[in-house]
Amino acid sequence: MNRRGFLQVSAALPLAAATARGLLIPAQAQAAPFDRSIVRQMARDAASKPFKAPDSKLPDNLKDLDYDRYRAIRFLPDRALWRGEKLPFEVQFFHRGFFYANRVDIYEVANGQASKIAYQPEHFSFGDTAPPKPGIDLGFAGFRLHAPINKPDYYDEVCVFLGASYFRAVAKGELYGLSARGLSINTGQAKGEEFPLFKAFWIEKPVANATSIVVHALLDSESTAAAYRFTIRPGDTTVFDVEMAIYPRVDLEHPGLAPMTSMFFFGPNDRIDVDDFRPSVHDSDGLAISNGRGEQLWRPLHNPKDLQISTFSDLNPHGYGLMQRQKDFFAYQDLESGFERRPSLWAEPIGDWGEGAVQLIEIPTKEEVHDNIAAFWHPKSALQAKGEHTYTYRLHWGPDTPKPMSLARFSRTAVGAKNEGSKIFVLDLVGEKLKSIDPKNIRGVVSAEKAKVQNIVTQPNPMTGGWRLSFEISKEKAPVELRASLMQGSDAISEVWVYRWTP
Repeated sequence: MNRRGFLQVSAALPLAAATARGLLIPAQAQAAPFDRSIVRQMARDAASKPFKAPDSKLPDNLKDLDYDRYRAIRFLPDRALWRGEKLPFEVQFFHRGFFYANRVDIYEVANGQASKIAYQPEHFSFGDTAPPKPGIDLGFAGFRLHAPINKPDYYDEVCVFLGASYFRAVAKGELYGLSARGLSINTGQAKGEEFPLFKAFWIEKPVANATSIVVHALLDSESTAAAYRFTIRPGDTTVFDVEMAIYPRVDLEHPGLAPMTSMFFFGPNDRIDVDDFRPSVHDSDGLAISNGRGEQLWRPLHNPKDLQISTFSDLNPHGYGLMQRQKDFFAYQDLESGFERRPSLWAEPIGDWGEGAVQLIEIPTKEEVHDNIAAFWHPKSALQAKGEHTYTYRLHWGPDTPKPMSLARFSRTAVGAKNEGSKIFVLDLVGEKLKSIDPKNIRGVVSAEKAKVQNIVTQPNPMTGGWRLSFEISKEKAPVELRASLMQGSDAISEVWVYRWTP
């Protein structure tokens, strides 16, 4: 199963207008007290016992659904949780089947009481598939939240939790693109990746004037259990405040905190052997890092021939994210996919995260349906077994980083052959910083390991209102680590561009 397979089904499921009134999903009569400490205690208890795989048993007619038959199973929007109560959020649910056989239990929390949301087949339409027999409690595969984010009278889908520990969101005017995960384990390691999964969710019922909604989640896997509390605020940028507590069963040598996953197929820096009418195809075009030393880094993404792992060591990072900076339709020319409307995702640590590294994983792909990019924070020290490891961070889903950058930034990276013995790199920069600088004082600074840099040129770009930095390097057999920026004297006027060129 590919990474993107977890999520592409939910994107293809039709969205229905939330206008008709209907019945609410009934909860079980018996409720239990609930507060934010309950899920952490459940995670502690789970970690003290051997891992128990989730229930994946399904009736025979739901076991082997193909994509089209699963897609035909639709939740009926007029049965949405809280429909007709004039609340700022509604909840719809995903049926189990296809890639999503694992059972997930979902609870509604109201007035300090948690009630399990009952599965009822009459709340779904099944297409050509026969519904399960009455009385069978199948649970759910996941859920999605709806809110009037674009129009005051229409409940748009704003986020979805579906498949393992994956979730994703959009801001106003955006389409689904990259995804986040609760936790990654052994990503990029030779022994293979472990996929933790959310086993249960508790959704707090919002009040009438709420601007946010709270979701709790219990995560489990062979190596660890964990508890999460998400406070979700849809808007021009949709923000998740994430509180996480991890309880390892074994020492976690290769955990990925605040992980995100995306797709980069090709772009102007990487079109070798690509026969496609579109100039670019990607959900994200670069990794941005604001490190603890005050540097702003930009690493354009790449679709390599072999697995590539890049490590950016740091102490107490300020933030990082997989960004979709290119927002111009003409950069993609794709009328259906709308890549220019895909969100960027920025992770902002709250508090000190200590020593570690932002790691970037780039996996070769020959198709755009595969998520081949991953980024996360990797702590320097292993997360010790039988301990509690807590982290708080904020995820920003939106058009850009949450705070405007004062430095000029790189907007486009293009690579091509200059002659038989060299490559030319053409980097475009934009930003208000460039408009107040004497052009005579701007200089490009470029360094390379294992290659000779020559013909460094900086010049205004009248088409963008910014500047262009270009340079050449001699061809080499080994991968070449490159670094470039614009300077005025000893002062940086741009972020730092970093890149790994592989012949």
